[in-house]
Amino acid sequence: MRRIFTLVTLCVLALTVQAQQAFDGNNQYQNTATRLINMDRNLTIGGYAQIDYNQPLNIPGAYNGKLDVHRLVLLFGYRFNERTNFVTEIEFEHVSEVYVEQAFLQYKISNPFQFRAGLLLAPMGIINEYHEPTTYNGVERPVIDHLIAPTTWRELGAGFTGNVIDASLRYQAYVINGFKSYDDGAKFSGKSGFRSGRQKGAESFISHPNFAGKVEYYGIRGLNIGVSGYFGKTSSSLYDDDVAQATKDSSVVGISMVGLDARYIVKGWQLRGQLYYSGISNTKEYNLFTAKDGVANDLGSAMYGYYVEAAYNLFQSSEKITSELLPFVRFSQYDKHASTMPGLDAKPAYKANIVTTGIGWKITPGSILKADVQFIKTEDSDTYLATFNAGVGIMF
Repeated sequence: MRRIFTLVTLCVLALTVQAQQAFDGNNQYQNTATRLINMDRNLTIGGYAQIDYNQPLNIPGAYNGKLDVHRLVLLFGYRFNERTNFVTEIEFEHVSEVYVEQAFLQYKISNPFQFRAGLLLAPMGIINEYHEPTTYNGVERPVIDHLIAPTTWRELGAGFTGNVIDASLRYQAYVINGFKSYDDGAKFSGKSGFRSGRQKGAESFISHPNFAGKVEYYGIRGLNIGVSGYFGKTSSSLYDDDVAQATKDSSVVGISMVGLDARYIVKGWQLRGQLYYSGISNTKEYNLFTAKDGVANDLGSAMYGYYVEAAYNLFQSSEKITSELLPFVRFSQYDKHASTMPGLDAKPAYKANIVTTGIGWKITPGSILKADVQFIKTEDSDTYLATFNAGVGIMF
């Protein structure tokens, strides 16, 4: 730990790092890794942080609020030459947990054809790539990016990315390691979805390679449309054991996930929407094999989640005020039992509607104060559970 902070101190003393907006001439949406690659100096530093306060409102009884340095991420990039770059993110979560969020080498053959290899973010939807707290409304990331596509989702792999400027298209296409569905027990369930199956590049094992890809269109000013997909089978630790093939295969499921997202900025309005749908195969065999205490697992054979959101900059018409004041509202829905195999009844608790409304004051492009109230109602409940959230977000 001391070595990491010593490195940061030395780098800061050696370089003056200028903050810049996530914008270029071809596409206004960039994540921090892209910004690092595009900077001119050989060694570059960036980062982002999120500090949260969460307070339940209408739960019977007295409940403590939660204060948390949710995450602090340090970004380092090194440019070996005009074609070859290395990018990494080191993440501290809840003060005590340390992760590597990205670590990849990129070689530029041409603008439309660039090779990447290492620990890569799965290019699904919006938030999994653009997850810095100044890039989205609301204190917490959208719920479906936690339950359906488990942000921040990253795996080891390799592939190509590029920008076809004449067609206003940006793409990514990778072969990556998949989720682990079994490792001394089931990693998937109806309640947790895929989240516990992320391997995160930490002593990962691979039974089947998977494909992840995305294409984005940015040819209309202010508009970005993305289509993404993830296809393959999960990995299981049982392939290292001397057990029957049928037993090994019962610990694996197939996943076909597709995503559609859109963002549009026009005259102070900021509009966005996102949809995920996942089809899951072999769930009947998996649920029976991973039964616990005689009770079968409850992983569904399909799940989906979507949201639509609108925000408006109240300072849009002012020429003197450069900050942004952004009230917003977001409606979300998810169903982790959108489809189930015979013998498994869909659980109403796994389907929910969420309304989130609040305001953010973006003081500068890299700093924001946020507050919102989130209302969640599952199908088995007659009332919405409400939570007040407030937070600080920075990105540089």
